Amino acid sequence: MDTRIELRVQGLTNSQIQSGAYALILAEENGLRRIPIIVGTAEAQSIAIALEQIIPPRPLTHDLFASFSRTLGVELKEVFIYKFEDGVFYSELLFSDGVREIRLDSRTSDAIAIALRMKCRIYTTEAIVRECGVVLDESQDTIENEEGEALLDELDAYLLDLEPEDLKGEEELGKWLSLLDKESLQERLEEAIIEENYEYAKMYKDELHKREEEERTL
Repeated sequence: MDTRIELRVQGLTNSQIQSGAYALILAEENGLRRIPIIVGTAEAQSIAIALEQIIPPRPLTHDLFASFSRTLGVELKEVFIYKFEDGVFYSELLFSDGVREIRLDSRTSDAIAIALRMKCRIYTTEAIVRECGVVLDESQDTIENEEGEALLDELDAYLLDLEPEDLKGEEELGKWLSLLDKESLQERLEEAIIEENYEYAKMYKDELHKREEEERTL
């Protein structure tokens, strides 16, 4: 039997292969290898919501599934990515009601979205990690976090009245976000959640989190 490797969800990034898609990055626990998995916009949004611990005003499908399982006393024991074939990852969910265990096939993106909500472990095989894994430069995370940092004196005051869709490029967007005070960011975050615009909600929450981290280091 092939050795099993535990994985963790490292994050999401824009796919460089498919326009309008995202790459879900799964990281090897206690290792340097990473597995990128292409997921659609809806699945990426659901995974991002779970990662950022955003509570939507109405439950999404994956939230409903997790609530349904808990209500019936069914525990999700693990997610197992067991096969990679023709560019597709195959996964299964292992459930237990305390008496019997049941395995269900699932799309990997759905399995990860549910796993994040039900706090279960994610595994794959050594063969899949060898075939699909890549070793990423750890400094890349720092580079991505620093992108879009603002210089206040480089923007005109009129940017404060703009919306994200009015801005072009990550650098300009980052500068605009830096001009908003924490109260404005919080108001925009709450409004975005109400409107179920989770892409904007994540953006505002990330900016607030960055401010909090900066204040702690002062």
